[in-house]
Amino acid sequence: MNADVPLVRAVGLVKRYASGRATSRRGHEVVAVDGVDLAVPSGLTTALVGESGSGKSTLGRLLLALEPPTAGRVEYRGVDLADMGAAALRAFRRRAQVVFQDPFGSLNPRMTAGAMLREALTVHGIAAGAGARRRAEGLLERVGLTADAVDRYPHEFSGGQRQRVGIARALSVEPEFIVLDEPVSALDVSVQAQILNLLRELQRESGLTYLFVSHDLGVVRNLADRIVVMHEGRIAEQGPADRVLSAPEADYTRRLLAAVPRIP
Repeated sequence: MNADVPLVRAVGLVKRYASGRATSRRGHEVVAVDGVDLAVPSGLTTALVGESGSGKSTLGRLLLALEPPTAGRVEYRGVDLADMGAAALRAFRRRAQVVFQDPFGSLNPRMTAGAMLREALTVHGIAAGAGARRRAEGLLERVGLTADAVDRYPHEFSGGQRQRVGIARALSVEPEFIVLDEPVSALDVSVQAQILNLLRELQRESGLTYLFVSHDLGVVRNLADRIVVMHEGRIAEQGPADRVLSAPEADYTRRLLAAVPRIP
């Protein structure tokens, strides 16, 4: 891929709803994402930060093609997703994965961790049978669990362990782009640090590209290469993480930084 072409790009992206998610209103419509241009560079972590209702999670879903945009386009490696045929779109869905906020709600309570991983491996033709089980065990070990976790159900894991299973499921199909949608906000602070360290390690090992969605600038401080701040469906500010954190240009960014707890 040309180094000048971002892995994922949004161009003039708009998402409107007849009702529901409210960020700004135009007539009878709710505008969740309002003309967003965004580039996600390969191999780096782009943090998408904003308050609840700012449109950041909706933008993440649009970039994954989980929802169609009202206007604008999403490009993957320079190709508009809307122009992709069925085979190319299927390949994109394998290469682009998501880790959700709620590690319990996002896992099927009737399936073991191993069954969930084997299902993904089988559907995408990566492994089957005994080979899929061995691969599932390896994935769980890679995210810091033991191989025997393959036979455990979601309710048998702690919150942090469940999120590790969710990360293993995302990794199972060998992605290059992962949207991390508030992946640590439901966890205790000490567990948050463990998951963030795991994400950094996985990125170093595999060259993963992250879009890290969060309401907390403090959480992304030590993970993000770039920070994009969203407010009312639009980008309020974006740039290198060091610059945004040390010399924010937008009043809204300064307010978010002021809300980050300080350790005495």
